[in-house]
Amino acid sequence: MNEIKAAIFDMDGTILNTLVDLKDATNYGLSKNNLPERSLEEIRQFVGNGIKSLIAKAVPENTSAEIYQKVYEDFTEFYKIHNSDNTCPYKGIKDAIKKIRESGIKTAVVSNKPDYGVQALVKQFFDGLFDVSIGEREGVNKKPAPDMVNLALNALNVPKTNAVYIGDSDVDFNTAANSELKFIGVAWGFKGHDFLKELGSKFVVDTADELTKLIISK
Repeated sequence: MNEIKAAIFDMDGTILNTLVDLKDATNYGLSKNNLPERSLEEIRQFVGNGIKSLIAKAVPENTSAEIYQKVYEDFTEFYKIHNSDNTCPYKGIKDAIKKIRESGIKTAVVSNKPDYGVQALVKQFFDGLFDVSIGEREGVNKKPAPDMVNLALNALNVPKTNAVYIGDSDVDFNTAANSELKFIGVAWGFKGHDFLKELGSKFVVDTADELTKLIISK
């Protein structure tokens, strides 16, 4: 790796374990519309491409556009209030981000989670630890397109050659590739070490301490 001047993090499955709250919000939307609920493992497989994609995968096949939209709206209503009921940072990740910042490296979050959720959760769990926080918003292509990462890099004033993207999924791996950034996979997230290696990730870390050492040492 070239010298790292910016570390850009995914949110769900990378810095925060959000899975239970995503499941609860999804099942709230499904149950309100008399649709079968989904298990935690099913939700684990559905996440990564934003809430609209999650809901599209969670509703039964041949669900009408009207019912899909209602489930999405009910999810949003619930999640805006309950997005941190069970959500918590992964072990050691806050200290890792603090050490990365203290070394002079800028930090950002780029996530397919709706922007309202990104801003609220960063404020609650990582206040003051990120220079830039970007969630899904109108008019900006979501990951794995490079648009959101490019917004972050412009705000950080750091070139691609000196930035790294950290994530836990194939969406994150492809985001890094499409953005021409180096990628570090985190094995504690929703997909796991073997999955990330099979994707072709050169760097996969099992602990937050390993992540810190890898970024600061490069």
